[in-house]
Amino acid sequence: MFKKPFLVFSSAAFVLASASAFAAREVHQFDVSVSVPSLGFYVIPADSGWIHQEQQLPWNLSASKLGSLRKYFDVKNEAGSINARLEGRPYLSNGTDAHDINLRVSFNGKLLSEQGSSEVVSLTDAALGKRVLLEIVPMPPADGVYQPGKYFGSVNMIFNALLSGA
Repeated sequence: MFKKPFLVFSSAAFVLASASAFAAREVHQFDVSVSVPSLGFYVIPADSGWIHQEQQLPWNLSASKLGSLRKYFDVKNEAGSINARLEGRPYLSNGTDAHDINLRVSFNGKLLSEQGSSEVVSLTDAALGKRVLLEIVPMPPADGVYQPGKYFGSVNMIFNALLSGA
């Protein structure tokens, strides 16, 4: 008499335990980071979501022109001005030197070069802190015709905090 209900109960428990063993499961993992700047000196993107990702320059199909990249940075140096320079030649390449697309890089309206550092934020502006524009403009080929292909490149900038009077 007790045997039948016990078998039904134990069978039901076994089925429920088996069902939970085969339950669906989702796992999400993501990285979290923060870069806390010094309050005395920083040069950081105003919108940090783009800086470590590849940026695609817009192609205007009807005009056959390549567009520029414009991004803002927040800058500050309580002790003096801010200088910048390029580390390496900025260009896009499709793997053929003959078809490289040179890039003109300006920061706060000042053209950057790899030849040496130049002041990009004055002592007065740097002391107060300011939002400034980074602009990367592709230079059209000599004949004005971009060759088809997939182009890649890097722009490396180095910023230095200068002490006033330096």
